[in-house]
Amino acid sequence: MAVVPLQYRFDGPRRAPVAVLVPTLGAKWSMWEPQMPELTRRLRVLRVNHRGHGDSPAPGGPYSVQELGGDLLSLLDRCELERVVLVGSGLGAMVSLWLAAAEPSRVTGLALLSSTSWAPPPRHWRGIGERARAFGTAAVSAEAVRPWFTPGFGERRPDIVSRFTEEFEQVDANGYAGCCDALADLDHRSLAARVRAPAVVLSGAHDPRTPPGHGRRLAGSIPGARFETVNGAAHLANIERADRVNDLLLEHLASSPGLPAGQP
Repeated sequence: MAVVPLQYRFDGPRRAPVAVLVPTLGAKWSMWEPQMPELTRRLRVLRVNHRGHGDSPAPGGPYSVQELGGDLLSLLDRCELERVVLVGSGLGAMVSLWLAAAEPSRVTGLALLSSTSWAPPPRHWRGIGERARAFGTAAVSAEAVRPWFTPGFGERRPDIVSRFTEEFEQVDANGYAGCCDALADLDHRSLAARVRAPAVVLSGAHDPRTPPGHGRRLAGSIPGARFETVNGAAHLANIERADRVNDLLLEHLASSPGLPAGQP
């Protein structure tokens, strides 16, 4: 399949080192807003949208994580970015892991949130993708968004949950379904060993989609990776516990080769 030109935007100092933020399935680059004030102090931040999310095109699926990673790699080439830090959540973390293993010389640091190296059962992902294709993303929004936040957060901040639900329902159904197919076929258990960048893996303590055991196993398969559990958070830990996630990201990025000395 041909490479898809992803929608993207830059923020932060133009000559600073670049951190690429890749969102989870069903969410757009807006999910990273809680990280932007901290990261853009000394980093140039590149945010992207997956196929079918935002204004990124959505060719007919199924897709593979390798194809989604190829989209991102093509964008780095177009923007003439030789070395970057990758920060990904969910599907975005899986794409980031693929790129870090495929192009180790280009990735100076890696942060993987709410992720796994193996996403069974495939029947679940194919099923939700088929329903989205047939009836639209609104038909699966409750099932898709529920794991993103703990019930307590939903009670405290129903405005945020409503906003992300609305954004999810705007995702192109074919693009979403194609990305579900990529998850159904995911198996990065051997790929992770090829990563050479300093890596940190963060898991929400109450994430029903990728529980901490997934993150711990993923970190154990990446040479030298650090693992941290984020208490009080579900799948979108970077939103629900932005304070803790920001601290962990800043600490990790500050130690990545090629970044300015001291905290970003």
